[in-house]
Amino acid sequence: MIPFVSQLPRIEQALWLEALNQVLANETIVLADDIPQEQRHLCKLAIVANPEISTLKQFKNLHWLHSVWAGVEKLMESLPTSPINVVRLVDPMLSQTMAEAVLAWSLYLHRDMPTYAKQQRKKQWQQQAYVPASERRIGILGLGELGCASAEQLSNVGFQVLGWSRTAKTLAGVSTYSGIYGLANMVSQSDILVCLLPLTPATKDLVNKEFLYKMPKGSSLINFARGAIIHSHDLLQALDDKQLSHAVLDVFEQEPLSSNSELWQHPNITVLPHISAPTNMATACQIVAKNIIEYRATGQLPECVDKVRGY
Repeated sequence: MIPFVSQLPRIEQALWLEALNQVLANETIVLADDIPQEQRHLCKLAIVANPEISTLKQFKNLHWLHSVWAGVEKLMESLPTSPINVVRLVDPMLSQTMAEAVLAWSLYLHRDMPTYAKQQRKKQWQQQAYVPASERRIGILGLGELGCASAEQLSNVGFQVLGWSRTAKTLAGVSTYSGIYGLANMVSQSDILVCLLPLTPATKDLVNKEFLYKMPKGSSLINFARGAIIHSHDLLQALDDKQLSHAVLDVFEQEPLSSNSELWQHPNITVLPHISAPTNMATACQIVAKNIIEYRATGQLPECVDKVRGY
C-alpha cells in the first residue's frame, strides 16, 4: 500500500489516485488519511504533491518519497536532516511545456507587446523600432532540464542565447557561463533574463538590487522559477527607476498572489497565475510508475535530490 500525501483539493487528489492506480496495477495507492494508523508503519514509500509534513511524519518508516512535481524546495526545507530520500519529477513533457512558455513570453517582450498594450489603452498609433532576433540577447539562469530545453527553443528562433549554471556546462548554440563571475558577466549582457533556477538557500533573494542594476538599462525579466528568488521590493524599485522596462512574473512567495500586492497594479509587470509549465498528469504518472516498478524489481532508488544543494 502506497499513501498519496497531498494538500490538493479532494477532487484533484481523486484524479491522481485514479491515474496512478491505472499505471501501477500491482500496487495500491490510497489517500494517506485512508490508511489505518496501525498499518502506517508498513509503508516504505509515499507519492506526494505538496504534502503536509505533519501527515508524512505519521508514516514512521518511510524510506523515500516520489514527488509528482518538479519543485521540491518545501520538502527540502522541512526535511533537512531526515533520512527520507526525495525523488522529484523529471519529465520531458514538462521541459517542452516550459520551453514553449519561455519562447512565448520572450517573444512578448522582444516584440514590445507591453508597449503596444499601453498604446492601445491610450488610442495611440505608434510603431516601435524593430530589433532582429539575432541582435537580442536572452540569458537563462539555470541550465537544468528546463533551461536546456528553453535555450534550444530560443536558439532555433535566432536569438543570441546565454546560459548560466552553478557548474560549467557546454551547450550547442549557447554562450555558457558558470560561477560567481560568470553570473555577473552573463547578467550584464542579457536584454531579457529568464529565471529557471531551483529555490535553495543559495538562490533565495539572488535577484536583488545589486543584481538588477548589473543588467543592461531597459532590459526585461521573466521569472518562471520560484517567487522567493527575486527580491520584490528591489524589483519594483528597478522598474520605477527604469533600470528594467518590464517583468513577467509567474511565481510568487505567496500563492495565490494577495489582492493587496503592489505587483498587481504596477504598469510594467505582467502577472501570471503560475501557468508556465503545469504538470502533465498522464506523463507524470508514467514516470512515477516506471521508477516504482524498477525499484520493486531491483531495490535501487531513482536519482534522489541532493539535500545539500536542494535539487
